[in-house]
Amino acid sequence: MAAPPDALDRYREYLQAEIDSAFLYLTLAELADSEQLAEVYRRLAATEERHAKVWREHVRSAGAELPPERPTRRARALAWLARRLGPDFVLPTLVEQEALDSHTYDEYERLGEPGMSADERSHARILRTIRGGLPGSELARFEGRHRAIGGNALRAAVLGANDGLLSNFSLIMGVAGAELSNESILITGIAGLLAGAGSMALGEWISVQSSRELQEHQIEVERAELAEMPDEEREELVLIYEAKGVERANAERLADRLLADREQALDTLVREELGIDPGELGGSAWTAAGASFALFAIGAVIPLVSFIFLSGTAAVALSVALSAAGLFGLGAATALITGRGVAYSGMRQLLIGVAAAAITYGVGSLIGGVVA
Repeated sequence: MAAPPDALDRYREYLQAEIDSAFLYLTLAELADSEQLAEVYRRLAATEERHAKVWREHVRSAGAELPPERPTRRARALAWLARRLGPDFVLPTLVEQEALDSHTYDEYERLGEPGMSADERSHARILRTIRGGLPGSELARFEGRHRAIGGNALRAAVLGANDGLLSNFSLIMGVAGAELSNESILITGIAGLLAGAGSMALGEWISVQSSRELQEHQIEVERAELAEMPDEEREELVLIYEAKGVERANAERLADRLLADREQALDTLVREELGIDPGELGGSAWTAAGASFALFAIGAVIPLVSFIFLSGTAAVALSVALSAAGLFGLGAATALITGRGVAYSGMRQLLIGVAAAAITYGVGSLIGGVVA
């Protein structure tokens, strides 16, 4: 396969991605709460470094100099978040990145080493379930902790605040366009904040609670099957461990050891077959609702605050400025999730938000003129 015209840029991009991944895995190794977990992360980092070596050679073969080898701002930001909020906070982002890298490498497989895309897919699986040879209860314990991640907390925080900011900004601009009084704008903005945050919280509570009830039912079904069909469940456990690369004889021994303790066997089957952590069940519905309410409210208060201290054109101008800064900041924060450039993500979010607010302002001005 001939290299595409932009091959050199691609090689550099892939090299940087491997440098970032190795850096993040080594950071997670430092934060691991056991030596076994740390060793898994170090092995992942070593694989990424081997991939980086391949792309260094391609850059050199193209007659170009190697770029400075240091983690990007995005990687350093994710490491900072992992150190302060825990590895679970950033692991979903790494899973998505590994899955994306595997698809990207499919096109360039012949330019690198055979198996590079498979390595990335394997990394994504390992990050989901940590299959790297951890035995018995340690395997179940570690997998449970990572499967307890109900979603990407960083994404939830950014999108929750963004929803509040964008919706209330548009609402307030629509009312301001109708040239209503400062008191009317404030009342409308507060009502929009409370209605939106309340709706988000209620929706989140229903979603999480329904999920918990479904998972509790699935666990009871699995418990009944374990009691009524132990041989079939033993074979499922054997297959689970064989899928992890454990030899058949060792897989059978592991399954027998687990089945000696029915609760431990149930715990493993529930985690592996259903992807459920019995200790978490998707988290607390009340916690999820409270977080949704708070995040929406934080975003929604940004365009509203200026009308507390100012009025008229000055209040509108400050509201636009604060909202624009908030939109750009939240858009830039999504770069930690998507891997896109900070400036690109921030400007895109800013333009979308300002366009939406401008439309509602125009509609409000039209309606206000008609009513007047």
